[in-house]
Amino acid sequence: MADQQKYSGKLRDAHVLIIGGSSGLGLGIAEACLEHGARVTISSSQSARVQDAVAKLQNAYPSAASKVAGETCDLGDESTIEKEVKRLFENAGKVDHVVYTAGDKLAVMPLGEITIEKAKQAGMVRFFGPLIVARHASEHLTPGPRSSFTLTNSSLSEKPMLNWTVVAAFGGGISSMTRNLALDMAPIRVNTVSPAAVDTELWSDIPEDQKNGWFEQLASATTTGRVGQVGDVVEAYLYAMKDTNLSGSILSTNGGFLLR
Repeated sequence: MADQQKYSGKLRDAHVLIIGGSSGLGLGIAEACLEHGARVTISSSQSARVQDAVAKLQNAYPSAASKVAGETCDLGDESTIEKEVKRLFENAGKVDHVVYTAGDKLAVMPLGEITIEKAKQAGMVRFFGPLIVARHASEHLTPGPRSSFTLTNSSLSEKPMLNWTVVAAFGGGISSMTRNLALDMAPIRVNTVSPAAVDTELWSDIPEDQKNGWFEQLASATTTGRVGQVGDVVEAYLYAMKDTNLSGSILSTNGGFLLR
């Protein structure tokens, strides 16, 4: 039993704050953390979504219902983001791991449509959000290498695609941010998980017939022949939290998307 706990118990009783935890990858990470014995606090921009996600987790894991909490935090408004993030951490209290999966609608646009205002808004949640969160997280994370801050990027930061320049530019910045934060927040560890396309609610705005065609195209661009699944990609986040020797690294989980 002692040997088993050396590996299986690494997240037991840890407090994991998942920013963007009401759906998709964030919700999957919350489920996995509960299965590993952790306590989770999830956040999202909408109170109703947070409440629904908390209820879903408590119903799915009734024995761990007391280990689930939820907070609202709107990262999309420049004028309030500082106040929102500060309040989130004050309410969450001391944490051992912070996972950032928050995202909004991807800013796919032709070069001729790019403006400063559009680019700035495209980076609020996906780039400026993690920066502000990092500053506050460094004050609330338990000191030492057992604690971590894990960001989320995209394989598009490594593989160019037509009309994705704004998204890719911020993605490249996330990679550089990760390495520098690993120095600034040391000995707390900082890493990023960088998936290719993952089948989540992010695609829900696309009509079903178009979504199927788009997924077929994405799947054909991988060596596995399939779009990533939440249950698979979540493993990379667990690894980032559990490996106390990992910092300043980009974990790529892309089904071979970068090879074609």
